[in-house]
Amino acid sequence: MQLPRRVPWESLAELEQVCSWIYSDENDLEAKQHAVNRLAAWRAAVPLPHALESAHTILSVLLQDGAAASSSTYLSLRMSYASAIIRLVNGLVDPLQLGAYARSIHSIAQQLGLPAWLVDLRHAATHEDLPSLEVLRDAAREVMTWLLHNYFLPTLNPSAPSSAPSRPLRPLAPLLKQYKTLLKATTRDATLHVQYRAEITRALRDIERWISEAKIASSATTGGVAWDDVSDENDDSEEDAREKWALDRLSEVLLEKGMLVPLSKKKRMSPGQGTLALPRSSVAIWSPLLAHLQALHPALPLHLVSAITAHLSRAVSPEASSTDFTADSVSLNMAVDEPKTDPSYDICLASWAKWLLDNCTSGVADADEAAELRENMVVRIVSALRPDRVDGGASRAANALLQVISAERPKLAAALSILSQNPSQSSKDVDGNVVAVMDTRLNALLALQHAGAADTLDTASTTSDARVPAENLQLPPGWRKLSERDGWRPAPIGVYVTCP
Repeated sequence: MQLPRRVPWESLAELEQVCSWIYSDENDLEAKQHAVNRLAAWRAAVPLPHALESAHTILSVLLQDGAAASSSTYLSLRMSYASAIIRLVNGLVDPLQLGAYARSIHSIAQQLGLPAWLVDLRHAATHEDLPSLEVLRDAAREVMTWLLHNYFLPTLNPSAPSSAPSRPLRPLAPLLKQYKTLLKATTRDATLHVQYRAEITRALRDIERWISEAKIASSATTGGVAWDDVSDENDDSEEDAREKWALDRLSEVLLEKGMLVPLSKKKRMSPGQGTLALPRSSVAIWSPLLAHLQALHPALPLHLVSAITAHLSRAVSPEASSTDFTADSVSLNMAVDEPKTDPSYDICLASWAKWLLDNCTSGVADADEAAELRENMVVRIVSALRPDRVDGGASRAANALLQVISAERPKLAAALSILSQNPSQSSKDVDGNVVAVMDTRLNALLALQHAGAADTLDTASTTSDARVPAENLQLPPGWRKLSERDGWRPAPIGVYVTCP
């Protein structure tokens, strides 16, 4: 959840008044002085966003330039203009160096829509001869126009479409295809690894730079530059949001056919190696990339698993078989699926989810962090694939994934078996039998928290009379079980019962 932010104005009307003082009449120095005074008062009360800080600095130089009467201030004006422009560009670009590899200032400025010649002017003023006063004046006017379209207007009218030109994110698929081509060559001929090492490293860096570009593009999708999170270095919530957006876009491209899932259906499965086994060629190609990106972005496996389970939860077959899914039945059941579905694609994605679950924690040094990551992935898989649809309406790939991960976790298998049960009684007939079934399931789930939960759960799920006495039932702290003495009486879930 994004925390409330502190703004210098009491209402947008005050910011609109400042904007009118600045842009209504270019030659009205008195109005610009009012704007400078108001911005100075705001700065004394609260740190200003970088846009307002830059506007205050440039307006101060413009007023100084308008009041200059002698040539003795010529050099000081040039230095003041240059300093204001340098601070503007650096304040925009430096906080957006978000990746592990540095990007050029030109590339970041291009994504922000900042004119390239302002970046060149910043470089010249920093490392070369100081630009002329005429060039610096033009740059100051260009900056104020850019601030109008990229800060003042979007802030005053957040619902209106941005007038700034759209800056589409460059496609990721060509970068991944280039990486795939290099890895395919080296996996087929190991002697080429040394020859292609530099190109593979360059491909990995290009993919990481794309993630950095995607973080900036995530701010552009909301209508402009993220001024607030750029100015507040202590607020990491927006940074996390940008990271999530970029990793989600990366996961979407990786799940396209021809990436993690080969185009050829014959290469999507590894025959003779059991259920949900990936071909060695696919693992050899993509595991180096996934390991490299996970070292820089630890949450990548979670995003990939979420994307995979989101697809599998939508891949529902109305006539899905209720029999157990085995490796021998894969090829037999594929032919009877609907023409619109691609069973081999779903099976390959489920295999990648299983592989990620088994290998995502290999690079995590802390055992507790590794266990937490694995548990989070299991939770996402189970919650997305809906255990109540196991052996029912879910796709065969979803059933296979749930059965494989539950086979390795007896407690999870027992819990899934309980959650997938449907009471034979009608929900309209509320009697003691229905309440007994609910109590049995409640006791079985609570028993998982104690030692020997598996044996207790098996007994509770098979014998409806095996109930823990109410006086011996240990509920979580803060919970208590209601009885009829408290005014409780049985009713279908979702039915509002009025007090007698």
